[in-house]
Amino acid sequence: MTTTEITYVGSPIDRVDGLEKVTGRARYASEHNPRDLTYAAPVQATIARGEVKGMDAGAALKVPGMIAVIWHGNAPRLAPSDAAELSVLQSPRVAYRGQYVAVAIAETLEAAREAAALLRVEYSEEAHDVELRADHPRLYRPDHVNPRLPADDVRGDPDAALASAPVVVDATYTTPAEHNNPMEPHATVAEWDGGGLTVHDSTQGPTALRGQLAPLFGMPPEQVRIISPHVGGGFGSKGLAHPHVVLAALAAKQVGRPVKLTVTRREMFAVTGYRTPTIQRVRLGAEEDGRLIAISHEACEQSSTIAEFAEQTTVATRMMYAAPHRRTTHRLVRLDVPTPSWMRAPGEAPGMFALESAMDELAVACGVDPVELRVRNEPATDPDTGLPFSSRNLVACLREGARRFGWDARDPRPGVRRRGGLLYGTGVASSTYPAYRSPSQASARAEPDGTFTVRIAAADLGTGARTVLTQIAADTLRAPAERVRVEIGDSALPQASIAGGSMGTASWGTAVVRACEALVRELERTGGVVPPGGAEASAATAEEVRGQEKYARHAFGAQFAEVAVDADTGETRVTRLLGVFAAGRIVNPKTARSQFVGGMTMGLSMALFEESVMDARFGDYLNNDLAQYHIAANADVRDIEAFWVEEDDPHLNPMGTKGIGEIGIVGTAAAVANAVHHATGIRVRDLPIRLDRLVR
Repeated sequence: MTTTEITYVGSPIDRVDGLEKVTGRARYASEHNPRDLTYAAPVQATIARGEVKGMDAGAALKVPGMIAVIWHGNAPRLAPSDAAELSVLQSPRVAYRGQYVAVAIAETLEAAREAAALLRVEYSEEAHDVELRADHPRLYRPDHVNPRLPADDVRGDPDAALASAPVVVDATYTTPAEHNNPMEPHATVAEWDGGGLTVHDSTQGPTALRGQLAPLFGMPPEQVRIISPHVGGGFGSKGLAHPHVVLAALAAKQVGRPVKLTVTRREMFAVTGYRTPTIQRVRLGAEEDGRLIAISHEACEQSSTIAEFAEQTTVATRMMYAAPHRRTTHRLVRLDVPTPSWMRAPGEAPGMFALESAMDELAVACGVDPVELRVRNEPATDPDTGLPFSSRNLVACLREGARRFGWDARDPRPGVRRRGGLLYGTGVASSTYPAYRSPSQASARAEPDGTFTVRIAAADLGTGARTVLTQIAADTLRAPAERVRVEIGDSALPQASIAGGSMGTASWGTAVVRACEALVRELERTGGVVPPGGAEASAATAEEVRGQEKYARHAFGAQFAEVAVDADTGETRVTRLLGVFAAGRIVNPKTARSQFVGGMTMGLSMALFEESVMDARFGDYLNNDLAQYHIAANADVRDIEAFWVEEDDPHLNPMGTKGIGEIGIVGTAAAVANAVHHATGIRVRDLPIRLDRLVR
């Protein structure tokens, strides 16, 4: 071990697993092919509500290579569970169109799919309801919203303050259902061996998935192993167990052989989660100079009839701006639809679209520059909790972004910048995301050959987690990064929180630092001599996380957009997109920029393209493939830049980091929508910004 001062944190080193990925040596879930492997093809319900009354498997079982057909009539029994979504094939009830009602297992994928197509399912169909409305009679207040926050919050008297405010904005904004579409589809290979279960899965949390699967099969967690060394994107959709994982394990148990189940792109639109549509009413009351007096933000959302998932749509509004009178509420209706789940920046992404669009409307109504309006409403402490911010550099992001973007030259009048047939406009929006940290464990080992091995059950979704953990470990060990190997993606390793909530680096990095510090102390005790069998130390951070100081911890950012809108057709292009962020210490500028730009690209896509269209008659999403569910492509991403301000925050974690995976999407859609208004004079309050919403 060297005593030379080495600093890797803050350096733009290349990804340590880059060579594995570009050469194809990195293996993803569906690429595992154990001996005697079989293939599963699920059958999805073709009704939105009702019951399965019968199953004719005669023709299916005659397909060459067929092994079994499993449905609720012959499926192995799972343990009772509060997670009704995971009680696969345990009941004849159908809660939504696309729900798994059977599965065919065969020697080949082709045979399984052919058999699945030949299964004849008899249903007893019932009337269904799949439409979210602000006046739906079954709307109710959930007990809490994700992750476990109060559904409603009221401070002061917002109604009276709004009634007396000199300037009032009162508008309703909507966002559609949106579906996570990671490059790698969800996939599972399940194998039982001696009573234990091994699962190769595309997951954002091996430890968490083990904890969800084990009780369903009546097993202690140590008898279940989840292996997931490489994941091809998730965006939240792989953060929780979904029905396909249970179905694969159940099928493998039934046939006594390993089973591979790869979810098709079309199936993903029903069984792997999505972002709930929202209807949001925002009311802002302000003085004539734009200083807020009152904020009211009310959201309506949907969930399925078998599971309650309430997205935290209005929560960011509670702490974003100073106002003595505030109301934020959530109302939920349980419909005959698939269960929504996490999608990149759940709550903040749709909620900040509404709030930041309303702030732009307020700026126009008051005749105040949109950047200056936000600066004027900067709070001294967290308006929600009253706690001091560990650091809050939103104003710095706004100022730096305005400088880099050339905002000062902006003519505030809408619809006056025209070049040929194109109308140009610029817009701004703020962004924020909580700086979470969750308990995790890690081990660090000094090997006799002079290398080090760090182990933690983290997940790398393509974000560069392996790389930044290598940097963090190398600095703590004071060793060259090339001598440090980080092992992740296996529930047999020390347990780790999920890769979600932008808390991966903060949570895992803390555990890695503490384990490496313990190892350094052990080696110092032995004079730096590594025993022949190696030396090892471990650490758990639960007590440290629970005992952290009381601060409001959030990352902040400012998004600036320029758009060009065809005056005749309404076609909109984002010609420039710039983001400036305050997110603590940046561990790796290269991978960080990738995360910021990726989030902003997803926000651009949210603004202009993404929309899952529900067919009310059949209770199904019509555009359930990438030919019809449109996302931003290369031609749509013209000029995107991401920068950050230096931020030294000692109240976060040993690295001084805040999460960066999600903040990039937050605010981007509002910045684009605000730019469209500046270009055209038309205020689009319903995403996406389609042609028909601009052509008058």
